[in-house]
Amino acid sequence: MTQFTLPNAPRFFLTDGGIETYLIFDEGLDLPDFAAFTLLKSQDGVAALSNYYRRYLKTAIAHQMGFVFETPTWRASSDWGDRLGYSTEDLAKVNANAIALMIELNQEFGSGAMPVLISGCVGPRGDGYDPGEVMSAADAEAYHQAQVRALAGAGADLITGITMTNTPEAIGLVRAAGQAECPVVIAFTVETDGRLPTGQPLGDAIAETDAAAHAAPAWYMINCAHPTHFQHVLDPDAAWTQRIGGIRANASCKSHAELDEAPELDRGDIPDLAGRYRDLCTLLPGLRVLGGCCGTDHHHIAAIAREVGCGCG
Repeated sequence: MTQFTLPNAPRFFLTDGGIETYLIFDEGLDLPDFAAFTLLKSQDGVAALSNYYRRYLKTAIAHQMGFVFETPTWRASSDWGDRLGYSTEDLAKVNANAIALMIELNQEFGSGAMPVLISGCVGPRGDGYDPGEVMSAADAEAYHQAQVRALAGAGADLITGITMTNTPEAIGLVRAAGQAECPVVIAFTVETDGRLPTGQPLGDAIAETDAAAHAAPAWYMINCAHPTHFQHVLDPDAAWTQRIGGIRANASCKSHAELDEAPELDRGDIPDLAGRYRDLCTLLPGLRVLGGCCGTDHHHIAAIAREVGCGCG
C-alpha cells in the first residue's frame, strides 16, 4: 500500500459534521440504525444528502481550505445491512453510489476550486459507543473487506474507519484497506477519561495499530468525543500525538452514556468548541482535517474554520 499524505497547501481541510444527528434532528428524516446510506435509495434522499454536503463545501471554499468528502456509509457493512434488508449485492451498490455522489458534487463545485479528497467511510461492526465482543484482527479484516473493496473500487481516494472502539478492529480494517491497495485513516473514539471504550490509553492504541497493521495508517483522527475528554492526554512531544491528523469532535461535553439517554440533541457551545479547535491545531503539529461528530452541523464547522483560519494559519 502506497504511503499517502495530504498536500502541503492549504494547511487545513474541512470535512462535514454529525451527519446522522443533523439529518434526524434538524431535517426530520428517518435513519433506521443511524444508517444515512438508506437515503441513497430515493431521489428525495439523494437531494437531502446533496444539500447537506453543499453547505460544507461552500464553507471550505469561503475559507480557502481543502475538503474531505466522507461518504454516508458508516453503517453500510454486512451486519447492519442484514438488519435493514440489504443483500451483499445491494450493499456493494450502495457503497459505489455513495462514492459516485461525492464525485458528482465535487464536479458541481469545480474540481479545481480547492484540493479535495473522497473518503470511503467505514463504521464499526458493533455499536460506536460500546466495543461489545471484540473481534480478532483477522475476523475484522474479513468482515470489513467487502465494504472496503466496494468503496475503493468505486474510486475512493482513501478509506476512513470512523468511531473505532478497539485496536483489533482497527488493525483488521487497515489490513483490509491494504488488500484493496487503498490508503486508510483510523479515527478512534474515547471516553471522558481520554481512553478508548476498552480502557486502553489512546497513545497505546495508536502505537499498537501502527506496529501490527503491516502498513501503517496515513494518519489518525479522534472522533465522537468532546475536546475536554481527550486534550489532557495529548503530549505534543510524543511520537503518537504527532500521528493525529484529524479531529471530529462532538458538540456536547456529555459522556457517551449520557448522550444515549438524552431526549434532545445537545449542540453545545459553538464559540467554545471553535476555540478549543484553535488550541488543538496549535498543540497537534500534524492536525490537518477539521470536522465534527454528534450534535455538530455546518454552523459549528463554519465557526471552527473562522477561528482556526484566524489563529493558526
